[in-house]
Amino acid sequence: MQDRHLTVASHRRYLASFHPKRVPHLFTDVLVIGGGIAGIRAALAVDPRLRTVVVTKDTLQHSNSAYAQGGIAGVLDPLDDFANHVADTMAAGKGLCHDDIVELVIREAPARIRELVTFGANFDRVDGELALTLEGGHSHPRVAHALGDATGQEVMRAMNRRAAEQPNIDLWPQTFTLDLLTQDNVCRGALVWNANHGRTFVWAKQTILCTGGAGALYRETTNPAIATADGHATALRAGCVLRDMEFMQFHPTVLYIAGSSRHLITEAVRGEGAHLVDCNGHRFMHDYNPAGELAPRDVVSQAITEQMARTAHPCVYLDLSPIGADKVRARFPHIGKVCADFGLDLTRDRVPVRPGAHYMIGGVTTDDDGRTSLNNLWAAGEVTSTGLHGANRLASNSLLEGVVFGLRCGQNASEAALSMPDIYAAPDIEWHSESDVQKPNEQLDLTDIRNSLRSLMGRSVGIVRNEADLKAACAQLDFWANYVCRRELSEPAGWELQNMMLVARAMASAALERRESRGVHARSDYPEALESQRNHICVTTR
Repeated sequence: MQDRHLTVASHRRYLASFHPKRVPHLFTDVLVIGGGIAGIRAALAVDPRLRTVVVTKDTLQHSNSAYAQGGIAGVLDPLDDFANHVADTMAAGKGLCHDDIVELVIREAPARIRELVTFGANFDRVDGELALTLEGGHSHPRVAHALGDATGQEVMRAMNRRAAEQPNIDLWPQTFTLDLLTQDNVCRGALVWNANHGRTFVWAKQTILCTGGAGALYRETTNPAIATADGHATALRAGCVLRDMEFMQFHPTVLYIAGSSRHLITEAVRGEGAHLVDCNGHRFMHDYNPAGELAPRDVVSQAITEQMARTAHPCVYLDLSPIGADKVRARFPHIGKVCADFGLDLTRDRVPVRPGAHYMIGGVTTDDDGRTSLNNLWAAGEVTSTGLHGANRLASNSLLEGVVFGLRCGQNASEAALSMPDIYAAPDIEWHSESDVQKPNEQLDLTDIRNSLRSLMGRSVGIVRNEADLKAACAQLDFWANYVCRRELSEPAGWELQNMMLVARAMASAALERRESRGVHARSDYPEALESQRNHICVTTR
C-alpha cells in the first residue's frame, strides 16, 4: 500500500509575529496541548518527578470528549472476544485499517476501561457488572456507558478531578496555542496566548498534541464550536505529515430543528431498537443494507442523505416507540431533556434528524507509540491518524483510542524527558517581526467568512462529493486564504478562522485526489471502491 503525497500552501509559518526578547518564557518538562480524554490521560501518565503543563483553549469541562454520549467499546462480556471486536473494526474501516494498530487498541481496551473506573468514573451497571449496549457495526454488546447517555461528561469529570489533584500538573485553561516552536525538525514547545498574560513561549523537552477534531468546519455538526482543527493546522505549519484528511465521519442522527444548535442523538438509540423512518413513515434502512439501522455509520449517513433526496424532505425521523417508554426515560435522560426543550417527547414523538459532521478520522500521522514525524512531538486522540479507524470509525472506538494512545504518549514522552537535562535557555528559532506581515486597513467580517466557509464545506466537501464541486471548493478556499491567511490577526476568532482555512484546503485536496468511494468518502462520479486507490493520502505544506 503505497502512500500518495500532496502539498498545500500555508501562507505563513506562524500565526502571530513575535520577538523573543519581548515575550515571557516558561520552561517545563512535558507540554500537553489539549484537555480532552487523550490530553488528560497523557498528563496523568507522566512521571510525577517531571513538571507537566496542560493548555486548553476553553475550560477543562469543555472538550469534544465531554460531549461523547454513547460510550467506550471494549471486550468485557465473556460471550464476546477480541477477534470479534477486531473484525468489526476492520469491516467498518473498509480496507484502510492497520492490522497491528487495531489489534493493539482492542486488546488494551478492557484494561483502559477498568482504569477509568479506578479514576472514579461511574459507569452504568446491571447486577453489579458494567452495563453493555449494542451500537451500529458491532456484532456484540460491548459499549460501556455512564449516566445513560452522557459518558464523556462523566469520564472527563473523573479524569479532570484526578489531574487537578496531581502536584506536578499545571492546568492552563482558556489558553490558545498559536503554534509549535521548532528547530531543525525538532519540536521545542509552543507559543501560547491568553487574555490575561498575552503571548508566552512554553519551552518543553517533549510536547504532546491532543487538540481534538474539526467538526466546526461544517454548519451541521455534533461538535462544539471549539472544534476548529487548530491542532491539525498547527502541525501542518510545523512540518508534520497529515494523513487521511478526506475522511470526515458524519454521524447519521443529529437533531434537526431550524434555528437551534445541532445536538447528537447517540448511536445507542438505534442499538436499543429505535427505527429510522422517512417523512411518509416508511422504515427505509433495510432498503439500503441488510443490517438496517445497525449498519455502520457511513452506510446509514449516506442512506439518510439519499432518502431525503428521494422524498424532497430536509430530514428523516427516529421512532423510539419500539424501545418502550420506561427504558427510553432511564437510558436517554440527556437526549430526553434536550428534546423536551423543543416540545418533543422522546417516548411518543418522532424526532427529526439528519447527518452532521462528527469525527475527523484524518490527522497527524503517528506510529504505534504515538510518535509523529516531528522529533519530540507526540500526538493522541482525534487530532491523529493512527491507522485504527481506516476509512470509517466504528462507533465508540474514539474514547478508546484517546485513552490508549494518551497513555502511550504520556509514558513515552515521560521516558524521553527523563533522559534530557534541564536547560533554561531559549533555543535560537526562526521568528517573524511585525514588518514581515500584511496589515491592510480593511477590517474583515470574520463571522461572515467563517459562516461562508462552513456552508462551502457542507455543499462541496460533505457526505457526497464530485470533482466539479471539489475543484470549485479548492479555488474558493485559495481565494479566501490569499487575503485572510496572510494577515496578522489579533484574537482567537481570527486564528481559528486561519486554521480552519488551512485544514479545509487539505481536506478538499485529499478528497479530490481520492477518485473512488470508500467508507465516509463518497464520490458520485466514482461510486465504487477501487483496489488501485486503496492507500493513504498524505498532506504536507509547501
